[in-house]
Amino acid sequence: MSNLRVAVAGAGAISEFHLHGWKAQEGVELCAICDPDEGRAAARAAEFGIARTFTDTEEMLRAVAPDAVDIITPVGTHAPLVRLAADLGIHVMCQKPMTPTVAEAEALIADVGERVRFMVHENYRFRPHYAEVAARVKAGEVGNVRHARLTVRSSSMMDYPGRTPFLLGRQPYLATFERLLVFEILIHHLDALRAILGEMSVESASFDRVNPGLSGEDAAIVRLREAFGAVVVVDANISALGYPPLPIDRLEILGDGDTLVLDGAELRLLSRKDPVTVHDLKANYQACFTGAVSEFVNGLRTGAPFATDRLDNIETLRLMEAIYRIAGAGT
Repeated sequence: MSNLRVAVAGAGAISEFHLHGWKAQEGVELCAICDPDEGRAAARAAEFGIARTFTDTEEMLRAVAPDAVDIITPVGTHAPLVRLAADLGIHVMCQKPMTPTVAEAEALIADVGERVRFMVHENYRFRPHYAEVAARVKAGEVGNVRHARLTVRSSSMMDYPGRTPFLLGRQPYLATFERLLVFEILIHHLDALRAILGEMSVESASFDRVNPGLSGEDAAIVRLREAFGAVVVVDANISALGYPPLPIDRLEILGDGDTLVLDGAELRLLSRKDPVTVHDLKANYQACFTGAVSEFVNGLRTGAPFATDRLDNIETLRLMEAIYRIAGAGT
């Protein structure tokens, strides 16, 4: 694995950030890329120096026999492509969510078994600001956590009259998703909270639809309970007029020793005026993709467990599914 040959399935918008992450690795060759849209595959290949392009994933994997494949395709295709790679002995990194439901994820995990290494590309816990929060909580800076509150705001799904909402302009199909905010966005935050606080259970959940043109929820309030009793509240709205199009997060971790607050780009302990960590959120966006890819590469080379291994990531799926069930939105 010192020289790793990697193929990429999917050349959509998000693939740019995956590919920058791969190019940042030493001893990795991007040997092929596939997309049903031949032009998109060719454009990414030219941009990132990838030798071969395909329109069919199975044809690509059989032709180039890579060590690993990065699956960046719609969620409904994840399970068959992961199974295909496992049947061919090819290690897998797969975009989140692993599958649409927990039952499908359980079946996929059972089918793959230990034949290949299998990591889910869930990257929020690799964002430097969230990684710093996790490290500082683990170091005991707030003492025992008693309460946490995460607020997420953006105008990505609603804008003022005459203007197209950011996310609907980029991904118009999201307007018809019956599972929207939690499935597409908050699943990232749930995984980051698990990395910071440990395992949680869902106590209550309620949804709203601020933009009536959507099929799914665009606002939610979720109450969770951390394993040692801390209350965790997630309050999110992605149709919040006046907010920027990309989500702004505010996370408070309240302990019996201090309170740690991440407010957008700034992270501070409330007992101290200084120091304040100021993060570059734009840089951190790419950094989390690169961090996830680095985690996968290191795990393949050393045998180390992946932070977002499929057995870990299914716990994030369980939280997501429990939220929909408790909110009365089914599974």
